[in-house]
Amino acid sequence: MTHTSIRPLAATALAACLAVALTGCFSAGTPEAEGSDSRISLAMLQPPRSGLSPLSDDAFKLSRWSTAETLVTLDALGDPQAALATEWTQLDDLTWQFDVRPDVTFHDGTALTAEQVAAALTAAATASPKPRILDGVELTATADNDSVLIGTDTPDPLIAQRLSSPQLAILAASAYGSDGIVDPIGSGTGPFELVAVNGTSSATLDRYDDYWGDVAVSSGIDVEFVPDGTARAAALRTGTADIVEAIPVGQAAQIDEDLIYEVPMPRTNTLYLNTETGPFSDPAVRAAARDAIDRATIVELVYESRADEAAGLLGPAIDWAADLRDDDAYTDTLNTRSDAGPVHGVPITLGTFTDRAELPEVAVLLEQQLEAAGFIVQQDVREYQYIEADAVNGVFDAFILSRATVLDSGDPVAYLYSDFTCEGSFNLSQFCDPAVDAALIAAGELPAGADRRQAIIQAEALILAADAAIPMLHERVIQGEAAGVTNAVRDPRERALITNQTSVDR
Repeated sequence: MTHTSIRPLAATALAACLAVALTGCFSAGTPEAEGSDSRISLAMLQPPRSGLSPLSDDAFKLSRWSTAETLVTLDALGDPQAALATEWTQLDDLTWQFDVRPDVTFHDGTALTAEQVAAALTAAATASPKPRILDGVELTATADNDSVLIGTDTPDPLIAQRLSSPQLAILAASAYGSDGIVDPIGSGTGPFELVAVNGTSSATLDRYDDYWGDVAVSSGIDVEFVPDGTARAAALRTGTADIVEAIPVGQAAQIDEDLIYEVPMPRTNTLYLNTETGPFSDPAVRAAARDAIDRATIVELVYESRADEAAGLLGPAIDWAADLRDDDAYTDTLNTRSDAGPVHGVPITLGTFTDRAELPEVAVLLEQQLEAAGFIVQQDVREYQYIEADAVNGVFDAFILSRATVLDSGDPVAYLYSDFTCEGSFNLSQFCDPAVDAALIAAGELPAGADRRQAIIQAEALILAADAAIPMLHERVIQGEAAGVTNAVRDPRERALITNQTSVDR
């Protein structure tokens, strides 16, 4: 198999590319690449944060490249569908059986077995920290002939949906080091093999000819990580990238409308308030921040009306949420919110990141709105990889985050648990309320359906009543596709992008 060379897009190269309209910034692919067999050039928003470990958020890159696969996938309704598992059965409250697909090989040539599936899931379940999808879950996996038995310490009605998370992808034994590091190069099962990674600059994938499903139409993928939104937009405009992630709203007007697609996202732009220390440990101060925010102005000026004002944490992409907010219990809970107190001269630190081009602009408007209410705001804006740890550790009084709300299991409970429970792994608000913990645990125990949805929306009301986080708007991501691109996936969950059916005709 030929390994295509990588051309890193470093900071100096980026400046040079912009000066010449990005001509030549993306690798051109193999010389024979023509028509439907050509390579796909992809410009992605964020560089890897954890060396492309599937146990981190980098797993979603591996999924969007169709190189790492899971036991099941989700359909448009969030129901599980067969992938590396062909069938599954709930044996009892705590045990599920998944039948492993036969005749599948990893990219290193070894066979997919029940033993390796169990080993991969065990590595995820025992990692420190555990993947976000396993927050609050004690999971075991053991091989049983050609099946895997999945056990949990408490009943988990969404175990199949949980196993669809890219963070629980199944890789070959060669990927798992004794030091806990997981290396996905050459170890997936998907239609594209990851053959090379150049740090946070680029990655190369080649078609895997022994794929268990339909062999990929395209011969490979050349990925460049381009945090600069202007550069990503220019790559589409000038034809140097075939598919571009997350084109900034401010750049959309400069691009042919036939090349851009708005994808409604289950993603909420939220202001997380540090409820543990600092000024926002006072509920009255949090309420003052809540009252200061003018959502309509942010949507109009920053997003050019290509977003929806937030009524809650769950946006219009989760279409059942809005109707349930009319419930009396929801309204009664919101009515318990604290009244705003005086904040004249109260200093606060406000953090966000540059990787999503709109967020620094949101920060500027928020600073103006908060200072009009009496706060004194000091901003700290960096690339995400340099600010995430500080945000998680509660360094900031307030942090602006664009947050996916059903990223993992296709169900909002995982997101709410991760962000708003005492033991949540991504609790930027440093929030801990036993009532919220109890509500989310109860919601998580319910089977999918009306009762579960009602429990979820009531948990949302408890979080909003505490002003632990202030949802501002729900985003629509703008995806760019060059003329000639076919079958790129426009996925609200941000799991799929390039599949075995995606091609570009030059």
